[in-house]
Amino acid sequence: MVDVTDATFEDEVIELSKTVPVVVDLWAPWCGPCRTLGPIIEDVVAEHDGQVVLAKVNVDENPQISQAFRVQGIPAVYGLRNGQVLDSFVGAQGRDAVAAFVAGLLPSAEEGEVAALLATGDIPSLRLALELDPANEEVTVRLAELMVADDRGEEALELLARVPETNETRRVAALARTGAPSDDVDARLDALLETAPSDADARQELLDLLEVLGPDDPRTARYRKALTSRMF
Repeated sequence: MVDVTDATFEDEVIELSKTVPVVVDLWAPWCGPCRTLGPIIEDVVAEHDGQVVLAKVNVDENPQISQAFRVQGIPAVYGLRNGQVLDSFVGAQGRDAVAAFVAGLLPSAEEGEVAALLATGDIPSLRLALELDPANEEVTVRLAELMVADDRGEEALELLARVPETNETRRVAALARTGAPSDDVDARLDALLETAPSDADARQELLDLLEVLGPDDPRTARYRKALTSRMF
């Protein structure tokens, strides 16, 4: 169990929930039903031996968390996995209801197998993981990235086309089309910038290179601005 504050919420709830389910119990010292429910939640979570983490939030001391959850009354309990709320309830509940709530946050046997294969992280394991969960975006991106490293860019692009576009899919797709930036990347960017306004292929290659460099590279913003000014 951990006492969470407005300052620690991001790390101790949102980020942590990406590796283990987190039960968030919003309570206050003056709340009678909270005092009834609290020990029940603590016992149920403890029975799961580290498979679930309990985060306690004193709403009087941490108003930002209450606002984030749009709390209307307490006790209010939320279950999170992968940074998202899966389930919630308001008001005191009996032990059976709390046990069912916590059990519903645990990954299924299939999800556990996918997670284990993802942790192994090689191409055969990731292919097996996709057979179990074809729509898994994290597995898809990880597998596509390994394919790019194995000079199988076309396969990687076909794989990425199966999932919605995100910052990560765009980055790996760009990597598949252009390869890793070489030592002469500045010269390559300059040459592409000259022809990109009138050449769609050059424009795509320039944008792909900037995608691979990423937003933290100062060249990305500089060349995007230069391209925009030349085109418009």
